[in-house]
Amino acid sequence: MLKKRIIPVQLLYQGRLVKSKQFTAFRDVGDPVSSSRVYNSQYADELIFLNIERENNTIASLVAVLDKVSEVCFMPLTLGGGIRSFTDAAVLIQQGADKIAINTVCYEKPSVLTEIAECFGKQAIVAVIDVRWSKEESDYVLFTECGRARQPLSLETHIKNCIQAGVGEILIQSIDQDGLMTGYDIQLVQRVCNISTVPVIACGGCGNYEHLKELFKVTNLSAAAAGSLFNFTDSNLIRAKAFLSNYQIPFKQV
Repeated sequence: MLKKRIIPVQLLYQGRLVKSKQFTAFRDVGDPVSSSRVYNSQYADELIFLNIERENNTIASLVAVLDKVSEVCFMPLTLGGGIRSFTDAAVLIQQGADKIAINTVCYEKPSVLTEIAECFGKQAIVAVIDVRWSKEESDYVLFTECGRARQPLSLETHIKNCIQAGVGEILIQSIDQDGLMTGYDIQLVQRVCNISTVPVIACGGCGNYEHLKELFKVTNLSAAAAGSLFNFTDSNLIRAKAFLSNYQIPFKQV
């Protein structure tokens, strides 16, 4: 049986960690290096950093944090935000990132995904898909640029395009649930899992261990990503995995 993962997500904004609600209303939650050191002590399987700068978004802040974080944590690191080319991805991977997370480029220039996959392998690419439910259309709609730019593709078409281009993993983020701590959008996650032929990570809405339990029990996703759970409660990765192991959800033993 494949082992499940719980992955802390850290949002970078102007050199600090923040937490958002529905991709707005940022709250400062600390220093990226200190936070990473804590997750390392809790034996995190992986760590995701997403740069959410709204203006002049480049990989500069990712490069800066990667150098410092690599000194204090020893788990696979996924970095995203501001990656616009193969060169951007190559710089991050060559400086220590295990995976790169890409959103906008997946729509605008999927050939970049293929180039990265051919050079570093499909396992090095995570396609980030940000979605919001539209009452008018009775369907999920897709966004880029930190939730500001709507994309015309359907969820199914975009997932298939990403996989065909070479991504090795899908990170599905619910804008509606982001930061609310009321639970994952199970319907969304199940739908993505039914479409995807690569591992799926769900993000957006986790507020307690029961939310994680429901997600893992109802869907066949690979990993649950969470931010607010670890920032605004006394929860930690060790307790979360211990709780879920009681329900026969398998995790890597440390």
